[in-house]
Amino acid sequence: MSNKKEKRTITQLLLTSDGAVSVVVVLLGFLFGTLIIALVGRNPLNMYRALVQSLTGIYSRKGALTWNIRYVGEWLAYSVPYILCGLCMAFAARAGLFNIGGEGQYVIGMTVAQLVALTCVQIPGLHWIFAILCALLAGAVWGGVVGFLKAKYEVSEVVATIMLNYVALYLSRIITMAIPGTNTYKTVDYPATASIKWSVLEKLTNGSNLSLGFFFAIVAVLVYWFIMEKTNLGFGLRATGYNKDAARYAGIPVVTSIVLSMAISGAFAGLAGGSVALGSFKYGRVISSQDNYGFMGIAVALVGNNTAGGTLLAGLLFGLLHASQPLMQSRQIPKEITFIIQGLIVVFIALRDGLRIYLKWRIKNNEAKKAAKQEAAE
Repeated sequence: MSNKKEKRTITQLLLTSDGAVSVVVVLLGFLFGTLIIALVGRNPLNMYRALVQSLTGIYSRKGALTWNIRYVGEWLAYSVPYILCGLCMAFAARAGLFNIGGEGQYVIGMTVAQLVALTCVQIPGLHWIFAILCALLAGAVWGGVVGFLKAKYEVSEVVATIMLNYVALYLSRIITMAIPGTNTYKTVDYPATASIKWSVLEKLTNGSNLSLGFFFAIVAVLVYWFIMEKTNLGFGLRATGYNKDAARYAGIPVVTSIVLSMAISGAFAGLAGGSVALGSFKYGRVISSQDNYGFMGIAVALVGNNTAGGTLLAGLLFGLLHASQPLMQSRQIPKEITFIIQGLIVVFIALRDGLRIYLKWRIKNNEAKKAAKQEAAE
């Protein structure tokens, strides 16, 4: 009886809780990743050792346990763009939109941050603040344009954002190359007043790349949660996402909601671009291809079920996989295994509805069998 109750409880949990499904699919992703490593003749434990080293900073060196907090700092630094780009996708999704343009909004934010950092007046304490605010605003404008086209002229946000991703990439190259002192792949170094690296953080994390960007990401998560769960604006956005016609009938300004949702969504990605530009590099980059943080943000949002807390945890997970890549390579584990795990997690998340349909079918089938047995007994 207890086994049956446990099975029922697990089934009900998987049917009703998106969080439980996310945990299951993450575990499945790691399980299949482990099997793949074993099949190619490598030791799967080395992958988990690399993950633990990035997560805790603890590793074995010459038979003795050693701790270096620098690995933790690198993990948190890598997680920043995943968290922010995940919020970008999640915010639009809650309003019923599919923002596949997080990459373009990220690139525009990065480009504007670089431009402001290298050309504006170097006022200590204000220079980097202005650069980050401009990056955030640039991402909001880039996303807001798509929202306006969608709301006013019914232009597909998927098509518009895909096209604007390429516009952002090549516009970034044109703008950055126009900055004096720039060569084919980088600009001159930023002035010290433009950096969001904090000497205290560098000392605490033994010289890692952890910067103020991580705190921006935490604040962004709180802002996301507050807007969506505690404000009339968030209620209007969620209502629009559920049913536009019903929201319009209830007096919610649907056009404004769509434009605002895409603008705020783009602001998160723009903040990600500014944080990476001023926190991870000492110079501006002339990018020849996309960083793919915007696209990975889609996966992060899916795993996090478009919630603030879920997206934060999913972003930390993807950041952990990214930070562990060089450590895996040093242990003879191909770095591509992290991409395989990420891909498998997304595939399993996509199959979530199929799993629920199957579980519901099993419940109905079992109930039908019980009813048939009772009729036969009578």
